[in-house]
Amino acid sequence: MKSLVLLLLCASCLPAPASAQAQRVNRCTNAQGQTVFTDRSCDALGATARMPARTPTVGNTGIYRAGCARRLSELTGQIRDAVSQQDVNRLSSIYLWNNVSNATANQIIGRLEAVVQRPLVDIAPVYPQSEAALTEGPASAPLPGGDAQPLADVAPRRPRPVGLRLEQTLGNTATPARTVFGLRRQYGCFWITL
Repeated sequence: MKSLVLLLLCASCLPAPASAQAQRVNRCTNAQGQTVFTDRSCDALGATARMPARTPTVGNTGIYRAGCARRLSELTGQIRDAVSQQDVNRLSSIYLWNNVSNATANQIIGRLEAVVQRPLVDIAPVYPQSEAALTEGPASAPLPGGDAQPLADVAPRRPRPVGLRLEQTLGNTATPARTVFGLRRQYGCFWITL
């Protein structure tokens, strides 16, 4: 009897056969447009394979962050989303936290919290104050004979923005409020700073 119990205990420790193990569940869409979950292939049911629909938002959409803002328009969209949802965590996820002490971080979070609590009116780029940056580039180009010819067709190069200005209102009043974030490009992404 003891040998039978020992044999049963040893058998229970063995892995289950492959047919009894958990199988993959497929999500399929049938001809009527209904979602069907099955362990068989979608083709066997006359349906097509379907992955869960992905929301068409860019950037941080909750717990999973799709990626960093590689374009300024993506960063602006992330700021707009964070303010519209009054989500300080979302706004802080695009802040460049390098070399920030704990005390300074607490102050920054307080300022970001104030930003997300105010209604957003507009986000505008901030350009450098230097007029020389607007006229960057050559004023004339040499001709093959050595003479210089003015380049009337060449438009002055527009400088890159150095910040973003958020135009907001204070609560339910029409009192304007303005916050200027600095822009930094690091790790191939755009980040905001205060």
